[in-house]
Amino acid sequence: MKANILDLEGKVIEEIDLPKIFEEPLREDLIRRAFLAIRANKRQPYGTDTMAGKRTSAHYHGYRRHRWTMMSREMARMPRLHGKIPLQQMFRARFVPQAVKGREAHPPKVEKVWDQKINEKERRKAIKSAIAATAMKEVVLKRGHKAEELNLPLVVEDKIQEVSKTKELEKILEKIGLGKELKRIKNAKKKKVGPLVVITKDKGISKAAKNLGLDVSLVENLNAEILAPGGMPGRLVIWCKSAIEKLGGN
Repeated sequence: MKANILDLEGKVIEEIDLPKIFEEPLREDLIRRAFLAIRANKRQPYGTDTMAGKRTSAHYHGYRRHRWTMMSREMARMPRLHGKIPLQQMFRARFVPQAVKGREAHPPKVEKVWDQKINEKERRKAIKSAIAATAMKEVVLKRGHKAEELNLPLVVEDKIQEVSKTKELEKILEKIGLGKELKRIKNAKKKKVGPLVVITKDKGISKAAKNLGLDVSLVENLNAEILAPGGMPGRLVIWCKSAIEKLGGN
């Protein structure tokens, strides 16, 4: 496979051979598994207070020897308030899950393990498959990206890494054919996942891309979550030339 390298004016300046990683078959199942494993391992354990709903003086009086007995009363046998309390609260049920201000029946517990495991070979295979999916136009279009007129993968010269101003980067993206995509992600009604810029050195582009809705990642930091948000492959990626070359060296 070959790809054209564009300059910052959107003109073709070179043609390169793509690494074999772009020939990987699409494995949506592995990509989904790797994505879920990353998200699950980021999850913070949580739980309720062990005494929540239990801080009450309510108790069950089922014996005649007590002054406030519940025997021979047409009411459910459960802990109730007694003693020196307002009359309107007398015999109010507490503590049990079905009572007002009662404890929760099956509360979340901190001990629960959220981590998901995935084999290292499967994880690597998922990343390779997700990278290959960025060059499959039908998969990219299925995600909703406006890439009908683009030749994928989209590779730009390394000078794009030095762009540090948002307006300058916006003009460059329009010149390389991403004008419709920028309009799509600017829609305020619903937040949409924008393109990803893959670089080897951050010389200011992350600052410029922040306000445009683009994500920037070093090529060595790529994973299934970045390449396939939501576990769905086919994210529109802007590769710099050195990032493609580094993929070929791995």
